[in-house]
Amino acid sequence: QVQLVESGGGLVQAGGSLRLSCAASGRTFSSYAMGWFRQAPGKEREFVAAISWSGGSTYYADSVKGRFTISRDNAKNTVYLQMNSLKPEDTAVYYCAQGGGSYYEGDSEFDFGSWGQGTQVTVSS
Repeated sequence: QVQLVESGGGLVQAGGSLRLSCAASGRTFSSYAMGWFRQAPGKEREFVAAISWSGGSTYYADSVKGRFTISRDNAKNTVYLQMNSLKPEDTAVYYCAQGGGSYYEGDSEFDFGSWGQGTQVTVSS
């Protein structure tokens, strides 16, 4: 079972940037797709981005496409989410999760297994 720990969240003004990191423990990290989700207060958790095991394929929710970039470093067992041009509606707790296989299988949280504890991102207007 992989353990995931997110970091990099914080308070930023609209238009600013943040880079989230998700460090994984366990030997299986590089074999699996990884994803980022977020949950705003009073809302359901929603898909943000995903990346295949090699980093060769990436997928984004329409709401973040062109602003967010997911990447991974398998040598460091870490997946990243670079967030630019942040908006107040991006405010949420951000979670990373391990996919069920090597490639993206869907944007449902049920397509992902192990989850981190989350990191808060707050964007002020």
